[in-house]
Amino acid sequence: MFEVIAVLEQNLLLFYIVVFIVGLLIGSFINVVILRMPPLLEFAWKKDFADFTESAFKEKKPLSIAFSRSHCPQCKKQLSAWHNIPLFSYLLLRGRCYFCKNKISFRYPFIEFLTALLTLVMAYKFGVSLSLLAGSILVWFLIVITWIDIDTYLIPDQLSLSLLWFGLFFSLFEFSITPNQAIMGALIGYLSLWLVFHLFKFVTGKEGMGYGDFKLLAAGGAWLGPELMIAVLMIASVGGLIFALLQAVMKKGSNKIPFGPYLSIGILVSYIFGSQIMYAMFPGL
Repeated sequence: MFEVIAVLEQNLLLFYIVVFIVGLLIGSFINVVILRMPPLLEFAWKKDFADFTESAFKEKKPLSIAFSRSHCPQCKKQLSAWHNIPLFSYLLLRGRCYFCKNKISFRYPFIEFLTALLTLVMAYKFGVSLSLLAGSILVWFLIVITWIDIDTYLIPDQLSLSLLWFGLFFSLFEFSITPNQAIMGALIGYLSLWLVFHLFKFVTGKEGMGYGDFKLLAAGGAWLGPELMIAVLMIASVGGLIFALLQAVMKKGSNKIPFGPYLSIGILVSYIFGSQIMYAMFPGL
């Protein structure tokens, strides 16, 4: 293992190629999580409700994330291994199912490429180190959270709270913020949106966002510390506002806008460019 790490440290091109390939593989798995996690959660909620009310429950369990083979969503035929090579299968098959020739959503190769690209960014920033693993985990979780929120307007606790605990765990190491900063960041992240939520509800009588957004920003605080919460909220708010204005001008889409994707962008940008952002915000420090 150490010999492999030594080789990668000495050959940067090989290191970046390996990271990109790993990113593509993780991106392929991320597509599965995005597609299958919401139905599994809904199934679990319905089953819990049926158990609580002691009513009959005969719904079939959806495909598992890790143990069910991939299949075409249109013709339902099981895909072979070569149909599932990240990014390359989409190009080889020209974006169509091998069996029924229906179009495959461009989102699948896009998420694979995005995952690989952002993982490569982390590799360029941190090199062969534990920091690379931490940054990659952050990227992978944020991508899953972003697309599930886009699809369902929900951020599963299993994702946001796991990300929070990862942030607290990595704060124990020297490359990260201190545990005190991580805890303070999580508290400020959660309470800032919690206060905005209740103030908005008090003034308008409506709910402006979900509790999942509070937990996601708390997770971001555990990774970034309290100071960068201002930057995250600014990036997320400006991004959400621009999208809302464009949507209003084009008169397309729903009035409901998921805030999770913009928080995710704010967290990731602040994680990568944290020192530059801090200098711009507090030039005297």
